[in-house]
Amino acid sequence: MPTEKLTFTGHGGDTLAARLDLPNGPHLATALFAHCFTCSKDITAARRIAARLSSMGIAVLRFDFTGLGHSGGEFENTSFTTNVDDLIAAGNALAERDMAPSLLIGHSLGGAAALKAAPMMDGIKAVVTIGAPFDPAHVTHNFAEAIPEIKDQGSAEVSLGGRPFRIGKEFVEDVSHANLKASIAQLGAALLVLHAPRDATVGIENAADIFLAAKHPKSFITLDNADHLITQAADAEYAADVIATWSKRYLALAEPEAPDAVPEGIMRVTEADADGFLQDIQSGPHHALADEPAKFGGTNKGFSPYGFISAGLGACTSMTIRMYARRKGWPLTGVSVDIAHGKEHAADAADPADAKVDHFARTIRLEGDLSDEQRAKLLEIADKCPVHRTLERSSTVITHLA
Repeated sequence: MPTEKLTFTGHGGDTLAARLDLPNGPHLATALFAHCFTCSKDITAARRIAARLSSMGIAVLRFDFTGLGHSGGEFENTSFTTNVDDLIAAGNALAERDMAPSLLIGHSLGGAAALKAAPMMDGIKAVVTIGAPFDPAHVTHNFAEAIPEIKDQGSAEVSLGGRPFRIGKEFVEDVSHANLKASIAQLGAALLVLHAPRDATVGIENAADIFLAAKHPKSFITLDNADHLITQAADAEYAADVIATWSKRYLALAEPEAPDAVPEGIMRVTEADADGFLQDIQSGPHHALADEPAKFGGTNKGFSPYGFISAGLGACTSMTIRMYARRKGWPLTGVSVDIAHGKEHAADAADPADAKVDHFARTIRLEGDLSDEQRAKLLEIADKCPVHRTLERSSTVITHLA
Protein backbone atom coordinates (compact mmCIF):
# COMPACT_ATOMS: atom_id res chain seq x y z
CA MET A 1 0.00 0.00 0.00
CA PRO A 2 1.29 3.52 -0.72
CA THR A 3 2.12 5.31 2.53
CA GLU A 4 2.52 9.06 2.77
CA LYS A 5 4.32 10.67 5.70
CA LEU A 6 2.69 13.91 6.73
CA THR A 7 2.36 16.33 9.61
CA PHE A 8 -0.41 18.49 11.01
CA THR A 9 -0.84 20.88 13.91
CA GLY A 10 -2.03 19.40 17.18
CA HIS A 11 -4.17 20.92 19.92
CA GLY A 12 -1.38 23.07 21.36
CA GLY A 13 0.29 24.13 18.13
CA ASP A 14 2.87 21.34 18.11
CA THR A 15 3.65 19.44 14.93
CA LEU A 16 2.25 15.92 15.00
CA ALA A 17 3.65 13.12 12.85
CA ALA A 18 1.33 10.86 10.88
CA ARG A 19 1.20 8.17 8.23
CA LEU A 20 -1.55 8.13 5.63
CA ASP A 21 -1.97 4.64 4.19
CA LEU A 22 -3.61 5.05 0.80
CA PRO A 23 -5.44 2.54 -1.39
CA ASN A 24 -3.73 1.39 -4.56
CA GLY A 25 -7.02 1.94 -6.37
CA PRO A 26 -9.97 4.30 -5.92
CA HIS A 27 -10.33 6.10 -2.58
CA LEU A 28 -13.75 5.13 -1.21
CA ALA A 29 -13.58 6.32 2.43
CA THR A 30 -11.17 7.42 5.17
CA ALA A 31 -10.50 5.99 8.63
CA LEU A 32 -8.69 7.63 11.54
CA PHE A 33 -6.75 5.43 13.99
CA ALA A 34 -5.99 6.49 17.59
CA HIS A 35 -3.27 4.47 19.33
CA CYS A 36 -3.11 3.32 22.94
CA PHE A 37 -1.66 5.13 25.97
CA THR A 38 2.09 5.82 25.48
CA CYS A 39 2.10 3.71 22.28
CA SER A 40 2.70 4.96 18.74
CA LYS A 41 1.10 4.89 15.32
CA ASP A 42 3.37 2.00 14.28
CA ILE A 43 2.16 -0.75 16.62
CA THR A 44 1.37 -4.13 15.02
CA ALA A 45 -2.41 -3.77 15.27
CA ALA A 46 -2.40 -0.31 13.65
CA ARG A 47 -0.22 -1.43 10.74
CA ARG A 48 -2.25 -4.56 10.01
CA ILE A 49 -5.61 -2.83 10.26
CA ALA A 50 -4.39 -0.02 8.00
CA ALA A 51 -3.13 -2.51 5.42
CA ARG A 52 -6.39 -4.46 5.42
CA LEU A 53 -8.60 -1.39 5.12
CA SER A 54 -6.48 0.25 2.42
CA SER A 55 -6.77 -2.94 0.35
CA MET A 56 -10.53 -2.35 0.18
CA GLY A 57 -10.30 1.33 -0.76
CA ILE A 58 -10.28 2.91 2.72
CA ALA A 59 -7.42 5.32 3.42
CA VAL A 60 -6.17 5.22 7.03
CA LEU A 61 -4.49 8.05 8.94
CA ARG A 62 -2.57 6.92 12.03
CA PHE A 63 -0.66 9.52 14.03
CA ASP A 64 1.37 9.99 17.19
CA PHE A 65 -0.34 11.98 19.93
CA THR A 66 1.47 15.04 21.30
CA GLY A 67 4.75 14.15 22.98
CA LEU A 68 4.82 10.55 21.69
CA GLY A 69 6.56 8.79 18.81
CA HIS A 70 7.75 11.29 16.22
CA SER A 71 5.36 14.06 17.27
CA GLY A 72 6.44 17.29 18.92
CA GLY A 73 5.43 18.66 22.29
CA GLU A 74 5.87 17.45 25.85
CA PHE A 75 3.95 14.38 26.98
CA GLU A 76 4.02 15.80 30.51
CA ASN A 77 1.73 18.63 29.39
CA THR A 78 -0.91 16.41 27.78
CA SER A 79 -4.18 15.04 29.15
CA PHE A 80 -7.10 12.91 28.04
CA THR A 81 -8.83 16.07 26.82
CA THR A 82 -5.81 17.08 24.73
CA ASN A 83 -5.79 13.58 23.20
CA VAL A 84 -9.40 14.11 22.15
CA ASP A 85 -8.45 17.53 20.75
CA ASP A 86 -5.55 15.97 18.81
CA LEU A 87 -7.94 13.41 17.34
CA ILE A 88 -10.33 16.17 16.22
CA ALA A 89 -7.37 18.10 14.77
CA ALA A 90 -6.38 15.01 12.78
CA GLY A 91 -9.91 14.78 11.41
CA ASN A 92 -9.79 18.46 10.41
CA ALA A 93 -6.46 17.93 8.67
CA LEU A 94 -8.01 15.12 6.65
CA ALA A 95 -11.05 17.27 5.82
CA GLU A 96 -8.72 19.94 4.42
CA ARG A 97 -7.50 17.31 1.97
CA ASP A 98 -11.09 16.42 1.03
CA MET A 99 -10.64 13.15 2.92
CA ALA A 100 -12.84 13.71 5.97
CA PRO A 101 -12.97 10.50 8.05
CA SER A 102 -16.15 8.46 8.34
CA LEU A 103 -14.61 5.68 10.48
CA LEU A 104 -12.87 6.12 13.85
CA ILE A 105 -10.77 3.30 15.32
CA GLY A 106 -9.30 3.58 18.78
CA HIS A 107 -7.06 1.20 20.72
CA SER A 108 -7.12 1.22 24.56
CA LEU A 109 -7.13 4.87 25.75
CA GLY A 110 -7.24 5.83 22.08
CA GLY A 111 -10.57 3.98 21.96
CA ALA A 112 -11.87 6.07 24.85
CA ALA A 113 -10.71 9.21 23.01
CA ALA A 114 -12.51 8.04 19.86
CA LEU A 115 -15.76 7.56 21.81
CA LYS A 116 -15.43 11.06 23.27
CA ALA A 117 -14.49 12.71 19.96
CA ALA A 118 -17.00 11.02 17.65
CA PRO A 119 -20.08 13.09 18.65
CA MET A 120 -18.02 16.25 18.06
CA MET A 121 -16.92 15.27 14.54
CA ASP A 122 -19.10 15.62 11.46
CA GLY A 123 -19.49 12.68 9.12
CA ILE A 124 -18.51 9.85 11.47
CA LYS A 125 -20.61 6.83 10.53
CA ALA A 126 -18.84 4.08 12.47
CA VAL A 127 -16.62 3.77 15.54
CA VAL A 128 -14.46 0.80 16.57
CA THR A 129 -12.87 0.33 19.99
CA ILE A 130 -10.18 -2.23 20.74
CA GLY A 131 -9.52 -3.04 24.40
CA ALA A 132 -10.86 0.36 25.45
CA PRO A 133 -11.63 1.40 29.04
CA PHE A 134 -15.13 2.62 29.90
CA ASP A 135 -13.62 4.92 32.52
CA PRO A 136 -10.52 6.71 31.11
CA ALA A 137 -9.21 7.07 34.70
CA HIS A 138 -8.58 3.31 34.54
CA VAL A 139 -5.24 4.14 32.92
CA THR A 140 -3.88 5.57 36.18
CA HIS A 141 -3.57 2.08 37.67
CA ASN A 142 -0.41 1.77 35.56
CA PHE A 143 1.32 4.33 37.78
CA ALA A 144 -0.84 4.33 40.93
CA GLU A 145 2.16 4.35 43.27
CA ALA A 146 3.38 7.63 41.72
CA ILE A 147 0.10 9.55 42.02
CA PRO A 148 0.87 11.05 45.48
CA GLU A 149 4.17 12.41 44.13
CA ILE A 150 2.48 13.72 40.98
CA LYS A 151 -0.13 15.59 43.03
CA ASP A 152 2.48 16.91 45.46
CA GLN A 153 5.27 17.81 42.99
CA GLY A 154 3.18 18.57 39.90
CA SER A 155 4.71 15.68 37.92
CA ALA A 156 6.71 12.49 38.32
CA GLU A 157 8.67 10.13 36.11
CA VAL A 158 7.13 6.67 35.83
CA SER A 159 8.07 3.51 33.96
CA LEU A 160 5.47 2.27 31.47
CA GLY A 161 6.27 -0.75 29.33
CA GLY A 162 9.90 -0.48 30.32
CA ARG A 163 10.18 3.15 29.14
CA PRO A 164 10.32 6.33 31.25
CA PHE A 165 7.50 8.87 30.92
CA ARG A 166 6.81 12.03 32.90
CA ILE A 167 3.17 12.27 33.96
CA GLY A 168 1.78 15.67 34.91
CA LYS A 169 -0.78 16.60 37.55
CA GLU A 170 -3.11 17.95 34.84
CA PHE A 171 -3.34 14.51 33.23
CA VAL A 172 -4.32 12.81 36.49
CA GLU A 173 -6.92 15.44 37.36
CA ASP A 174 -8.35 15.61 33.84
CA VAL A 175 -8.68 11.85 33.36
CA SER A 176 -10.29 11.45 36.79
CA HIS A 177 -13.16 13.71 35.67
CA ALA A 178 -13.60 12.17 32.23
CA ASN A 179 -16.96 10.49 31.72
CA LEU A 180 -17.80 8.60 28.55
CA LYS A 181 -21.35 7.50 29.31
CA ALA A 182 -23.05 10.57 27.81
CA SER A 183 -20.75 10.61 24.78
CA ILE A 184 -21.40 6.94 24.05
CA ALA A 185 -25.16 7.46 24.31
CA GLN A 186 -24.89 10.38 21.86
CA LEU A 187 -22.48 8.62 19.50
CA GLY A 188 -24.74 8.90 16.46
CA ALA A 189 -22.76 6.19 14.71
CA ALA A 190 -22.57 2.41 14.55
CA LEU A 191 -20.30 0.92 17.22
CA LEU A 192 -18.09 -2.17 17.18
CA VAL A 193 -16.49 -3.21 20.47
CA LEU A 194 -13.50 -5.57 20.24
CA HIS A 195 -12.08 -6.90 23.48
CA ALA A 196 -10.14 -9.92 24.75
CA PRO A 197 -11.66 -11.75 27.76
CA ARG A 198 -8.19 -12.31 29.17
CA ASP A 199 -7.01 -8.71 28.73
CA ALA A 200 -4.94 -8.21 31.87
CA THR A 201 -4.60 -4.44 31.34
CA VAL A 202 -8.20 -3.40 30.66
CA GLY A 203 -10.70 -5.93 31.96
CA ILE A 204 -13.50 -7.35 29.83
CA GLU A 205 -16.10 -5.63 32.06
CA ASN A 206 -15.14 -2.38 30.32
CA ALA A 207 -16.40 -3.76 27.01
CA ALA A 208 -19.70 -4.68 28.66
CA ASP A 209 -20.12 -1.17 30.09
CA ILE A 210 -19.37 0.48 26.73
CA PHE A 211 -21.74 -1.85 24.92
CA LEU A 212 -24.59 -1.28 27.39
CA ALA A 213 -24.18 2.50 27.26
CA ALA A 214 -24.40 2.58 23.46
CA LYS A 215 -27.51 2.65 21.33
CA HIS A 216 -28.04 0.41 18.34
CA PRO A 217 -26.55 -0.38 15.91
CA LYS A 218 -23.83 -1.89 18.06
CA SER A 219 -21.79 -5.10 17.92
CA PHE A 220 -19.37 -6.96 20.18
CA ILE A 221 -16.67 -9.37 19.04
CA THR A 222 -14.34 -11.21 21.39
CA LEU A 223 -10.63 -11.32 20.60
CA ASP A 224 -10.27 -14.62 22.45
CA ASN A 225 -6.71 -15.08 23.73
CA ALA A 226 -5.24 -11.83 22.39
CA ASP A 227 -3.17 -9.67 24.73
CA HIS A 228 -3.94 -6.01 25.33
CA LEU A 229 -1.52 -4.71 22.69
CA ILE A 230 -2.60 -7.30 20.05
CA THR A 231 1.05 -8.23 19.59
CA GLN A 232 0.42 -11.57 17.86
CA ALA A 233 0.15 -11.29 14.08
CA ALA A 234 -2.76 -13.75 13.95
CA ASP A 235 -4.77 -11.65 16.44
CA ALA A 236 -4.03 -8.45 14.53
CA GLU A 237 -5.11 -10.09 11.26
CA TYR A 238 -8.34 -11.31 12.84
CA ALA A 239 -9.14 -7.87 14.24
CA ALA A 240 -8.37 -6.30 10.86
CA ASP A 241 -10.65 -8.74 9.01
CA VAL A 242 -13.51 -8.21 11.47
CA ILE A 243 -13.24 -4.42 11.22
CA ALA A 244 -13.07 -4.55 7.41
CA THR A 245 -16.10 -6.83 7.11
CA TRP A 246 -18.17 -4.98 9.72
CA SER A 247 -17.40 -1.46 8.49
CA LYS A 248 -18.57 -2.16 4.92
CA ARG A 249 -22.13 -2.37 6.22
CA TYR A 250 -22.08 1.15 7.66
CA LEU A 251 -19.73 3.09 5.37
CA ALA A 252 -21.78 2.36 2.23
CA LEU A 253 -18.67 2.04 0.08
CA ALA A 254 -19.28 2.64 -3.59
CA GLU A 255 -18.17 -0.22 -5.80
CA PRO A 256 -15.45 1.00 -8.19
CA GLU A 257 -16.45 1.12 -11.82
CA ALA A 258 -14.82 -1.64 -13.85
CA PRO A 259 -12.93 -0.69 -17.02
CA ASP A 260 -14.75 -1.63 -20.23
CA ALA A 261 -11.97 -3.99 -21.23
CA VAL A 262 -12.02 -5.68 -17.81
CA PRO A 263 -15.71 -6.18 -16.99
CA GLU A 264 -15.05 -8.02 -13.73
CA GLY A 265 -12.78 -5.24 -12.48
CA ILE A 266 -9.22 -5.40 -11.21
CA MET A 267 -8.18 -8.21 -8.90
CA ARG A 268 -5.70 -6.60 -6.52
CA VAL A 269 -3.30 -8.78 -4.53
CA THR A 270 -1.34 -7.16 -1.68
CA GLU A 271 1.26 -8.80 0.53
CA ALA A 272 -0.06 -9.10 4.09
CA ASP A 273 2.89 -10.78 5.80
CA ALA A 274 6.44 -10.03 4.65
CA ASP A 275 7.79 -12.89 6.79
CA GLY A 276 5.53 -15.51 5.20
CA PHE A 277 3.33 -15.73 2.11
CA LEU A 278 -0.07 -14.42 3.26
CA GLN A 279 -1.77 -12.20 0.66
CA ASP A 280 -4.83 -9.95 0.75
CA ILE A 281 -6.96 -10.33 -2.37
CA GLN A 282 -9.54 -7.64 -3.11
CA SER A 283 -11.90 -7.38 -6.08
CA GLY A 284 -14.46 -4.64 -5.67
CA PRO A 285 -16.37 -5.49 -2.46
CA HIS A 286 -15.03 -9.05 -2.30
CA HIS A 287 -12.08 -10.15 -0.15
CA ALA A 288 -10.14 -13.38 0.18
CA LEU A 289 -6.80 -14.61 1.54
CA ALA A 290 -4.12 -16.51 -0.34
CA ASP A 291 -1.35 -18.43 1.40
CA GLU A 292 0.80 -21.53 1.21
CA PRO A 293 0.50 -24.66 3.38
CA ALA A 294 2.64 -24.71 6.51
CA LYS A 295 4.91 -27.40 5.06
CA PHE A 296 5.89 -24.96 2.31
CA GLY A 297 6.63 -22.09 4.68
CA GLY A 298 3.17 -20.52 4.77
CA THR A 299 0.57 -20.21 7.50
CA ASN A 300 -2.26 -22.00 5.66
CA LYS A 301 -4.78 -19.15 6.16
CA GLY A 302 -6.12 -19.18 2.62
CA PHE A 303 -6.19 -21.02 -0.68
CA SER A 304 -2.87 -21.57 -2.39
CA PRO A 305 -2.50 -19.90 -5.82
CA TYR A 306 -3.23 -23.23 -7.52
CA GLY A 307 -6.10 -23.71 -5.09
CA PHE A 308 -7.68 -20.56 -6.52
CA ILE A 309 -7.27 -21.91 -10.05
CA SER A 310 -8.93 -25.17 -9.00
CA ALA A 311 -11.71 -23.22 -7.31
CA GLY A 312 -12.24 -21.18 -10.46
CA LEU A 313 -12.50 -24.34 -12.56
CA GLY A 314 -14.90 -25.99 -10.13
CA ALA A 315 -17.12 -22.91 -9.75
CA CYS A 316 -17.27 -22.28 -13.49
CA THR A 317 -18.08 -25.94 -14.17
CA SER A 318 -20.97 -25.90 -11.70
CA MET A 319 -22.32 -22.61 -13.06
CA THR A 320 -22.14 -23.80 -16.66
CA ILE A 321 -24.00 -27.01 -15.85
CA ARG A 322 -26.67 -25.10 -13.92
CA MET A 323 -27.12 -22.58 -16.71
CA TYR A 324 -27.69 -25.33 -19.32
CA ALA A 325 -30.05 -27.37 -17.10
CA ARG A 326 -32.06 -24.25 -16.26
CA ARG A 327 -32.40 -23.37 -19.94
CA LYS A 328 -33.58 -26.89 -20.75
CA GLY A 329 -35.91 -27.10 -17.75
CA TRP A 330 -34.27 -30.31 -16.54
CA PRO A 331 -34.84 -31.51 -12.92
CA LEU A 332 -31.29 -30.82 -11.71
CA THR A 333 -31.54 -30.20 -7.94
CA GLY A 334 -27.86 -29.91 -7.06
CA VAL A 335 -24.31 -29.85 -8.42
CA SER A 336 -20.96 -30.38 -6.73
CA VAL A 337 -17.52 -30.55 -8.31
CA ASP A 338 -14.34 -31.99 -6.80
CA ILE A 339 -11.06 -30.73 -8.29
CA ALA A 340 -7.68 -32.38 -7.72
CA HIS A 341 -4.61 -30.63 -9.13
CA GLY A 342 -1.19 -32.12 -9.70
CA LYS A 343 1.84 -32.07 -11.95
CA GLU A 344 2.33 -34.98 -14.34
CA HIS A 345 5.01 -35.85 -16.84
CA ALA A 346 4.12 -34.83 -20.38
CA ALA A 347 3.88 -38.07 -22.37
CA ASP A 348 4.71 -36.37 -25.65
CA ALA A 349 7.65 -34.28 -24.39
CA ALA A 350 11.05 -34.78 -25.97
CA ASP A 351 12.50 -35.34 -22.53
CA PRO A 352 9.65 -36.39 -20.18
CA ALA A 353 12.00 -36.19 -17.19
CA ASP A 354 12.22 -32.42 -17.61
CA ALA A 355 8.67 -31.63 -18.75
CA LYS A 356 5.57 -31.62 -16.62
CA VAL A 357 2.05 -30.50 -17.31
CA ASP A 358 -0.70 -29.42 -14.93
CA HIS A 359 -3.33 -32.09 -14.45
CA PHE A 360 -6.80 -31.24 -13.14
CA ALA A 361 -8.97 -34.22 -12.21
CA ARG A 362 -12.63 -33.20 -12.06
CA THR A 363 -15.35 -35.29 -10.41
CA ILE A 364 -18.90 -34.03 -10.96
CA ARG A 365 -21.95 -35.03 -8.91
CA LEU A 366 -25.40 -34.34 -10.34
CA GLU A 367 -28.48 -34.56 -8.13
CA GLY A 368 -32.05 -34.86 -9.34
CA ASP A 369 -34.32 -37.17 -11.32
CA LEU A 370 -32.22 -37.01 -14.48
CA SER A 371 -32.15 -39.57 -17.30
CA ASP A 372 -28.90 -41.18 -18.38
CA GLU A 373 -29.01 -39.10 -21.55
CA GLN A 374 -29.42 -35.88 -19.57
CA ARG A 375 -26.53 -36.76 -17.28
CA ALA A 376 -24.31 -37.56 -20.27
CA LYS A 377 -25.21 -34.23 -21.89
CA LEU A 378 -24.47 -32.26 -18.72
CA LEU A 379 -21.10 -34.01 -18.45
CA GLU A 380 -20.40 -32.94 -22.03
CA ILE A 381 -21.50 -29.38 -21.26
CA ALA A 382 -19.00 -29.25 -18.38
CA ASP A 383 -16.19 -29.24 -20.95
CA LYS A 384 -17.61 -26.02 -22.39
CA CYS A 385 -16.99 -24.16 -19.14
CA PRO A 386 -15.07 -20.94 -20.04
CA VAL A 387 -12.40 -21.52 -17.39
CA HIS A 388 -11.93 -25.08 -18.70
CA ARG A 389 -11.37 -23.65 -22.16
CA THR A 390 -8.97 -21.00 -20.82
CA LEU A 391 -6.87 -23.65 -19.10
CA GLU A 392 -6.73 -25.80 -22.24
CA ARG A 393 -5.77 -22.87 -24.45
CA SER A 394 -2.65 -20.78 -24.24
CA SER A 395 -3.05 -17.47 -22.44
CA THR A 396 -1.06 -14.24 -22.65
CA VAL A 397 0.27 -12.49 -19.54
CA ILE A 398 1.62 -8.96 -20.05
CA THR A 399 3.48 -7.48 -17.08
CA HIS A 400 4.12 -3.79 -16.35
CA LEU A 401 6.04 -2.16 -13.49
CA ALA A 402 3.75 0.31 -11.72
